[in-house]
Amino acid sequence: MTGLGYDTIRRLPKVLLHDHVDGGIRPATLLGLAAESGYTGLPADDPDRLQDWFAAAGTRTIDEHLTRLGPILDLLQSASALTRVAAECAQDLAADGVVYAEVKVAPEQHTRDGLTREQVVDAVLEGLRVGTARARLFGRVIDVRLLLTAMRQAADSLEIADLAVRYRHRGVAGFDIAGPEAGYPPTRHISACEYIKRENFNLTLHAGEGFGLSSIWEAIQWCGADRLGQGVRIIDDIAVADDGSAKLGQLAAYIRDKRIPLELCPTSNVNTGVVGDFAAHPVEVLRRLRFRVTVNTDNRLLNRTSMSGEFARLVDEFGYGLDTLSWFTVNAMKSAFIAHDERLALIDHTIKPGYAAARTDHAGAAFFRREDPW
Repeated sequence: MTGLGYDTIRRLPKVLLHDHVDGGIRPATLLGLAAESGYTGLPADDPDRLQDWFAAAGTRTIDEHLTRLGPILDLLQSASALTRVAAECAQDLAADGVVYAEVKVAPEQHTRDGLTREQVVDAVLEGLRVGTARARLFGRVIDVRLLLTAMRQAADSLEIADLAVRYRHRGVAGFDIAGPEAGYPPTRHISACEYIKRENFNLTLHAGEGFGLSSIWEAIQWCGADRLGQGVRIIDDIAVADDGSAKLGQLAAYIRDKRIPLELCPTSNVNTGVVGDFAAHPVEVLRRLRFRVTVNTDNRLLNRTSMSGEFARLVDEFGYGLDTLSWFTVNAMKSAFIAHDERLALIDHTIKPGYAAARTDHAGAAFFRREDPW
């Protein structure tokens, strides 16, 4: 144990690369949207019970876990609702100490009541703008960019990719593919991925969560992903001996050597049954082997988590101190889909000074120790 307290963790500058806007909605906002529209499909009528339902234990498969998004999507079919939720997303992340975030929206999931995909993107970008401005009023500075997600089971990924490219200078930082991996390999959407690469744009793919190494291999070698969304199953290509030594397979070695970022979401991986429990999560093995590990939230409502919550669990389980949390944060910032000079500015002027101040504040505390250099 390092003794690193939650309040200290919350104040640290953090970077988030894998977070779904719809999966992080406030329970009170859901209730408000339902009341405004006359919607009766929510499973509870107060925020605490609603949170409990969304984060209930027992939703052990990824598909079961994600079916709980149904009532949320029912209520996010208007521009005003999308703008409100995106604004609150930016505010909530800023209040949690996040200084840079990339959040995901799948436009096709919000068009059933007549919105066009462009209107969905416009509404979300407006919300992020409003939310970052409100956060600044309270002394919280955050930069939030949008990733447009195409769904594996749909057939419009090329259209979503084109939409992402058209909005690249208006707040969209890249293109993503999500949805069920089993039966829907990344190569089904290779045309969209090739288009993104031809346009010199940014590509991350959900892979290595619900399916194993073949999904990761296709995402990297066929689709050319810059980052792996989740990617936790890369551990299947690593043989760890009882003495802690490890032998990497060819794919794992390639991903480590090429510094391809892993968007790990520890609490989500446990809640969806990909990993048995937090202690068994391979984040520590991958960290020790110096993969480009980043830590993320995935769906904050469904996982009852935040970036501070993820870091606090890692501290409790693996005894991490400030140096390791800083390492995760710098990894994420290095891997962000913004310009190199912008990344360096945030690392040099926000992240490193923030962790240096935390070290100074706690230099005499028992938990402070120098860890492996990154």
